[in-house]
Amino acid sequence: MNKVILSMLVTSTVVLVGQAQINYPQTKKTDKIDSYFETKVADPYRWLEDDRSTETAEWVKVQNQLTFGYLSAIPFRNVIKERMEKLWNYEKVSAPFREGKFTYYYKNNGLQNQSVLYRKNASGDEELFLDPNTFSKDATTSLDAVSFSNDGSLCAYSISEAGSDWRKVIFINAETKQSIGDQLIDVKFSGLSWKGNEGVYYSSYDKPKGSELSAKTDQHKLYFHKLGTNQSDDKLIFGDKEKRRYVGGNVSDDNHYLFISAANSTSGNELYVLDLTQSNATIKNIHSGFEYDVDILDNVGTKLFIETNFKAPNKRVVTVDVANPSSANWKDCIAETEQVLSPSTGAGFIFANYMKDAVSLVKQYDYDGKLIREIQLPGLGTASGFRGKNEDKVLYFSFTNYVTPSTTFQFSPVDGRSSIYVQPKVDFVSDNYTSKQVFYASKDGTKVPMIITYKKGTSLNGKNPTILYGYGGFNVSLTPSFSIANAVWLEMGGIYAVANLRGGGEYGKKWHDAGTKMQKQNVFDDFIAAAEFLITQKYTSSDYLAIKGGSNGGLLVGATMNQRPDLMKVALPAVGVMDMLRYHTFTAGAGWAYDYGTADDSKAMFEYIKDYSPVHNVKSGTKYPATLVTTGDHDDRVVPAHSFKFAAELQAKQMGVNPVLIRIETNAGHGAGKPVSKTIEEAADLQAFTLFNMGVTSLPIK
Repeated sequence: MNKVILSMLVTSTVVLVGQAQINYPQTKKTDKIDSYFETKVADPYRWLEDDRSTETAEWVKVQNQLTFGYLSAIPFRNVIKERMEKLWNYEKVSAPFREGKFTYYYKNNGLQNQSVLYRKNASGDEELFLDPNTFSKDATTSLDAVSFSNDGSLCAYSISEAGSDWRKVIFINAETKQSIGDQLIDVKFSGLSWKGNEGVYYSSYDKPKGSELSAKTDQHKLYFHKLGTNQSDDKLIFGDKEKRRYVGGNVSDDNHYLFISAANSTSGNELYVLDLTQSNATIKNIHSGFEYDVDILDNVGTKLFIETNFKAPNKRVVTVDVANPSSANWKDCIAETEQVLSPSTGAGFIFANYMKDAVSLVKQYDYDGKLIREIQLPGLGTASGFRGKNEDKVLYFSFTNYVTPSTTFQFSPVDGRSSIYVQPKVDFVSDNYTSKQVFYASKDGTKVPMIITYKKGTSLNGKNPTILYGYGGFNVSLTPSFSIANAVWLEMGGIYAVANLRGGGEYGKKWHDAGTKMQKQNVFDDFIAAAEFLITQKYTSSDYLAIKGGSNGGLLVGATMNQRPDLMKVALPAVGVMDMLRYHTFTAGAGWAYDYGTADDSKAMFEYIKDYSPVHNVKSGTKYPATLVTTGDHDDRVVPAHSFKFAAELQAKQMGVNPVLIRIETNAGHGAGKPVSKTIEEAADLQAFTLFNMGVTSLPIK
């Protein structure tokens, strides 16, 4: 490899990587100490939490200079980027949806930074409706929620600036596409639900004191905005006396009811209903407590259809009359099965999308709970969609897996027939690759599924560059999906493995709970066992293994590389929750306590969390794998200070020759709405860094 000299003006550590010399910038330490249950814990990099300080900004600048200097010297970095751009450059069209006189759909001509919302009239004439590429010069302002009034004549849409979770809402006349003057600001974690043509329900927090990107936001509130009035006059519906971290409101399709969901964590919620036809109606409770998930699926008159895991860890659909909605009166419409249920409605039917070992199985029911048919899918993978209005005659669904680009199908609910509606033309030969599902044993003997994807004919000789991806939290299920970045990795002979760890939702509430609080170590054990399986089965070896994950998955990577630094050659933690003692003090982080618990809960919980917290378990004199931490400077969900502190600890304590760097995307948040150009650049950098540190010198690339 070419000799690369990367130097900084002020250095504290010099590390040799092959023939490349890295001089790490010195990160200031302070004597900040916190006390937890009489145990003192040092936090020398607390100052990096101040996202508004010039000192933090300078640290970001210097770290990026180091990182991008290193990445620019990788000989094949641009080769990967160019192939990724070429492969990415195909037309992408979403499933259509009908609103009023028009049929709407999203389209991207290939490399547009943001997808564009188009529509067609009854004659099939196409016109542009909203183009978020024009919202800002650098395309970092993205389109988020789009909501139409019942008759389709009015539209409210929210935008995100620089990737922030804070939103601005704009109202337009859908017929003319002209603004009607109303605008909402400081909206966060919110849907937009219309009450006729009168206005919308939305949710937000009071403006936080201090930085809006990191200050704690703890009390969510539901408002109603009446068109033609000022936001300051919006009516507070829920969240004044009732302190809840997450509140959402949704109006029924018949405009009869407002359903309110309220929660203090990301799992479990209360459910309420308000009769909108009665001027003096009061909010009525449907379900109390936060132990279970309870959501409205639909209503037919006064009959409510509810999706829940109450007394059904894998979920079921129940019915109840709104006059007496307590759980004592619930009756099964679609009973719980061995597979996890995710239902949707459209064309007067209920579609039960089951997950069987992380792949889709879809059944169609009528509203009496009678099975109509099992829907034939194109293969093993992920099917999504099957949503629409009750009067729709045609529905749409998409199908994808790790080697099949997402294809949209048109579906007839009457006879069950489906046909391809939009099939992308991608320069990738799916038949040359295979996805294989395996089951391996974790440390405690638990059977865990994993899907391994690679080029047919790959020799299992332990020398294949391999990325192991995981998440393991928040009831999130990792189901098969196609990715251009992964396709490029596969083309280069890489193996891509995804482990369905405990903490996820692949096997319902029990699987989720088995990876939470003081069982969180199960998740790391599952991930370590996945890596060991790949090595023992000769898919790869420690010299050719990279581990990757984002957000909660970033925590997973951070904890795993601390516990088993010998197991992998490369670690790629993205936007990770790395300071587990303080995560709940930032933005809406306290809402993650169902999964994590907090250091304030008890001495036992504090000690458990501290024992795996990535920031607090980086040890001096350890040979850590080559590490590229990634984050965004506008991430107000998992604030970038998590990644800043972790990178600083690694750089100060790394003993080995592997580089530990941090790549900080500017004007970017947690990931949603990131421009395609930035997405490609980051993906290419991650793969180039990975292969470079595995000793790869040439690429079998088109």
